[in-house]
Amino acid sequence: MATPHSTLIDALRQAAAALQNGAHYAWGHHGACNCGHLLQAMTQLDEATILSYAHSGPGEWTEIATESCAVTGAPYGLLLSVLEQHGLTPTDIHHIEYLNDKAVLKELPGGFRWLKRNVREDVIAYFETFANILEKEWLKQSDSMLRLAALRQQPAEDLLQPA
Repeated sequence: MATPHSTLIDALRQAAAALQNGAHYAWGHHGACNCGHLLQAMTQLDEATILSYAHSGPGEWTEIATESCAVTGAPYGLLLSVLEQHGLTPTDIHHIEYLNDKAVLKELPGGFRWLKRNVREDVIAYFETFANILEKEWLKQSDSMLRLAALRQQPAEDLLQPA
């Protein structure tokens, strides 16, 4: 699963909010599909710009994610690197397009169910649930890092005392 980070969490929530507020959505349109909306939130690029970049590479986002080369410098590689810089893997990108990561689906409000990739409400639910999962993990990691930092600042003899 994606590396939890506040920017990815925020982007997922921004994309969900844009869709909730009626932003143009079309699963077959690189700039207005699931990944397209996530890229809009991450980059502030509009759907037309994302579409033009995506058309410089092969096929759908799932194909772009698995067939791209990080060293080519092609514009679609730039978009992919943005997704990856925010903590997503090619597998995550595939799951976002098809709304099918079972770890996300089992955490949906109301319990596990299959979602449809081209249904706005399903995309919103997936993005919000994915953001919630990542936020919980990010907070756990942050809390662990704070505890470790606090431990390291204590004198060694204090660490040996029972709690």
